[in-house]
Amino acid sequence: MPTFPAVLDSLLRRDAGRPLITFYDHASGERVELSVTTYANWVAKVASLLVEECDLERGQRLLVDLPPHWLGPVFLGAAWTVGLTVVATEPADAVVCGPATLADHAGSAAQRPVLACSLRPLGVRFAEGVPDHVRDVGVEVWSQPDSFISYDPPSEADPAIEAAGVSLTQGELMATAAAGSLLTDGGRLLTVANPTSPSAVATFTEPLARGGSMVLVAHADPDRLEAIAAAERASAVYPARS
Repeated sequence: MPTFPAVLDSLLRRDAGRPLITFYDHASGERVELSVTTYANWVAKVASLLVEECDLERGQRLLVDLPPHWLGPVFLGAAWTVGLTVVATEPADAVVCGPATLADHAGSAAQRPVLACSLRPLGVRFAEGVPDHVRDVGVEVWSQPDSFISYDPPSEADPAIEAAGVSLTQGELMATAAAGSLLTDGGRLLTVANPTSPSAVATFTEPLARGGSMVLVAHADPDRLEAIAAAERASAVYPARS
């Protein structure tokens, strides 16, 4: 069973220029498209940030507390590249959060890495700054390299995600995604679900493992989803519309 880095590396060799993640925010009007190459560059930068700046190591736990956003799959991929376990609840060795929950985590920033994402267009910094000891991803990520080679790479047996006491290894996660049923091989999945949620992680891992792509819509206007599905040539929608 392959690891996440092996799956991403295979995509880079086969079709590096094709879209992997397309993100819409109906509240801000933002649209972002990440090709396989651009996604891999972001994953490398964030993986380097986690290891070189935050001193995180394979086997540790990263709490991902982000709303639906293109940075969510980036942090998932970076965590799995390093060999971290992604968790949705405490305890955790580090936290990544957005503006809405920054205050909930800032108090622990002197004891562990707390990485804050402004979620502003282009991944830029917080306009008003962040509390002491908190790391502003929009400041620190840009100086990181576009490639990352782990000195202690994860194996298929490394835990990838844990929720409600149930853990999936990287091998299990990728194998489950490859056998999933949300879309056909090479399909394009439109979703309003949060891919960083354990219950919806397949909205990202299935397109990744099956040579497809995802269209993620935040703050979705239901009246606009059908037009977006048509414009983006979505072959499947999750959750399915009645």
